[in-house]
Amino acid sequence: MGMYLNLGNDGFMSVRKGLYVDKTGLISYINKTLGTPEKLTCVSRPRRFGKSYATKMLCAYYDKSCDSRALFEDLEIARDSSFEKYLNRYNVIYLDITWFLSICEKGRNIVSYIQEQVIEELVEEYPDLSGMTSLPLAISKAAKSSGNKFIIIVDEWDALFREAKEDDALQKAYIQLLRGLFKSSLTDGMIEAAYMTGILPIKKYGTQSAMTDFREYTMTSPKKLAKYTGFTEQEVRELCKTYNMNLTETKKWYDGYSFNGAESIYNPNAIVQAIQNGEFGTYWTETETYESLKLYIDMDLDGLKQAIVFMLGGEHYPIDIRTFQNDLTNIHSKDDVLTLLVHLGYLAYEISAKSVYIPNEEVRQEFVRAVKHGKHKEIAELIALSDKLLHDTLAMDAESVAAAIEKVHNASTAPTFYNNEQALRSVIRFAYISCIEEYMEIQELPSGKGYADVVYLPRKVSDKSAMVIELKWNKSAESAIKQIEDKQYPQILEGYGGDVLLVGISYDKKTKKHECIIEKYCK
Repeated sequence: MGMYLNLGNDGFMSVRKGLYVDKTGLISYINKTLGTPEKLTCVSRPRRFGKSYATKMLCAYYDKSCDSRALFEDLEIARDSSFEKYLNRYNVIYLDITWFLSICEKGRNIVSYIQEQVIEELVEEYPDLSGMTSLPLAISKAAKSSGNKFIIIVDEWDALFREAKEDDALQKAYIQLLRGLFKSSLTDGMIEAAYMTGILPIKKYGTQSAMTDFREYTMTSPKKLAKYTGFTEQEVRELCKTYNMNLTETKKWYDGYSFNGAESIYNPNAIVQAIQNGEFGTYWTETETYESLKLYIDMDLDGLKQAIVFMLGGEHYPIDIRTFQNDLTNIHSKDDVLTLLVHLGYLAYEISAKSVYIPNEEVRQEFVRAVKHGKHKEIAELIALSDKLLHDTLAMDAESVAAAIEKVHNASTAPTFYNNEQALRSVIRFAYISCIEEYMEIQELPSGKGYADVVYLPRKVSDKSAMVIELKWNKSAESAIKQIEDKQYPQILEGYGGDVLLVGISYDKKTKKHECIIEKYCK
């Protein structure tokens, strides 16, 4: 076993000893690509979404230097017809780019260093490679002399672009190395398959990908590998049942990523941490500093502030992901920022609507932190205003509530969207952002004879009143209260033991004035 050639199965053995969700169906998919034109696979995911777990799994399965049957025989892949055919049959080269970045001496060319280190290890197995300096040529010669092709796994392939984002010469040298391995006349003769992981998709030069032969699976288009992006709904249901976790709260905190073929995808690291710690929290985002998010949302790009406000208000925001160059330096527009945040996991992308949104409570809290300490002071002030708004609502101070809503509406909604019912709903949800700590927010709750616009139901740990909010655009607050009563919206809260407040909020298109009426519901 080496450091780069045939690592063995220790990594996956360690994974299996912890809380493990079976994702070996991915092996079946890769087996179908072996030796075919589809043999090059690149999977990009945010940090802590299981990328390295997958590479350890693939190393353990394909590596000919070890016997991994016991690690897989109780998993999904063991029932696949390809299981025996490819189990421990290949030489595997594993390149962890973050590892190379950490051990390469400052000032050395890391691209040359990678080649030197891997060739040095290859020489132990293939002595006739001694003296060679080109890794693609060395692997090609080894494959030809032995008659055995290699499987190459590259973990965190884009780490160099993130760590040396200003060094164009180094980036181009790195791309040339990857092209030598995966896009040359030698590739088919030396590589049976390649699997790369990263946070960013493969870098573009202009409108073209640097390595067009790779099949890419990203956070904007995971295609057939969607269910391997994170934990699926069924997997989380089973975990919640096994470990006695509340499924509703679990969904609120960690669900929210949705793809064709996988409508609910959960952050896997956060789920595991919540189970191990026995409580919900911001486990994934704690592995990152919020400074990384703050850096991007502080960019003064046209429309970015409005996009943030809409999304903090629970809305989806339309974007064009096509201009993003898949790196951290060529960011020229609001759409580039939002697309980058999708790849970093801070936003989710809805393919059909071509829009982005904040996926869950864990990420929402990170956005609030970043805004509070960032350059968008007016948004931070509005979030602070939300604390007072909640207090005034519970105190049934309707005049103060109307004034606060009006301030939020004037400050946060662009004129082109001002006279719009959906914008008003977004404003209300943003204005009551402080509720999220102690309330469950439910939109269009079916109740009585219709649907209540927004309901805030206190969590079990709170003794605050529930709130049923009805919105009226160009009508009176009285009509909003009347609709709540006529359609019996509070009926759905009959089982709730605390007080229920009926909140009617209206907006007048001509005067741009807001009115509010608050009444206590008599059960």
